[in-house]
Amino acid sequence: MTVTQITHHDLDGYGAVAIVGNHVDVARVVHVPRYSDVGPVVEEELKRLSKTDASETLIMTDLGLEPVAVKFLKSFATMNRKRAEDARHRLIVLDHHASSIDQLRQHGVEPVDETASPKRFDFEDPGVVVLIDETCCATKMAHANRALYAAREGEDLTALVEAVDALDLWKKERPTFAGGLMLDEVFWDNVANLVPVGHPWHDRFVVALLRAVSGLIDEGLPPAEIETRVAALRRQVLDKLLEGETEDDRTLTTRMRIARVLARSDVLFRPLSDGTLISFGLDSGTFQRVSDLIMDRGGAKRVCNVQRTGSLSFRSNDETALDGARKFRGGGHKDAAGGKLPAGSAFSLADAIAQVEPILNPPPPDRSASPFAALKDWKG
Repeated sequence: MTVTQITHHDLDGYGAVAIVGNHVDVARVVHVPRYSDVGPVVEEELKRLSKTDASETLIMTDLGLEPVAVKFLKSFATMNRKRAEDARHRLIVLDHHASSIDQLRQHGVEPVDETASPKRFDFEDPGVVVLIDETCCATKMAHANRALYAAREGEDLTALVEAVDALDLWKKERPTFAGGLMLDEVFWDNVANLVPVGHPWHDRFVVALLRAVSGLIDEGLPPAEIETRVAALRRQVLDKLLEGETEDDRTLTTRMRIARVLARSDVLFRPLSDGTLISFGLDSGTFQRVSDLIMDRGGAKRVCNVQRTGSLSFRSNDETALDGARKFRGGGHKDAAGGKLPAGSAFSLADAIAQVEPILNPPPPDRSASPFAALKDWKG
């Protein structure tokens, strides 16, 4: 059965990815950095699942159930009950936000057992399991409730679970809190600037690094000692990912080696109608290196990157970057310029394309809509 996971873009969200992936193969992970992005993400997922023939499993971790998410849960259950019994999907929600309980109650969904921990909420569909536990993080919930989705026993990741739990609940009195801080530092230092979200290697890279660091925590190494070893751990993770790559050059830095892989990706970049390649959410340093490699090999003459905050960066080798930026109230150099989306933000590559394409490449005017169109063939 195909498994998809939607999770929060923080240490606890990625910790849950590590735990779920330890027990079952996950086909796709969707990271949600802002709770305001949950709505568009789950709406797209509902559309996709309603059209699939085969049964799938959707696991949601650490998202916080705001009204739009509760609406999704109800819509999912309604949609699922209409499907043939052997084609019904499974939905597993593992969350630990107190506000989620409040939102469910406001929408008429009460706990099955008020005294239970975690609290389970009934959506009149046995394929929908919604658990809320305020006493632990989502990573620990994924571990404790792995029987809901596990296809294998997996490795012992107790050190990672306990470190993330102490950090996420901010339990400074626990011996595992220092390890949680260490994991959090490593996470934020490496989650966005090397293998970006959206690339098939992203979760493999970040999770492997977190697991390697938690292994040192389990050995009892102090944070200062672990810090000195992170670069070597990161290199070991990359060596394994690039094993067998004929174009890999181990004399280069980690970022340089990864940039070569990203430049060949058909996932991170999409062509616009004028041939410009567009990407979403790339770190500035990564975009600079990758765009240069793409243009060097003739993949495009102009490349554009859109950030969640709505800023755009253009790079070109034919002096058209500035032309593109000017259409977005921007400026800069002929081959390196930037601008801003009119909407002020974007939540995905598809959203970025939908906003950039009509401005960068506006459709020709519809002459038939002109008030003078009727006079075109008139002869006086």
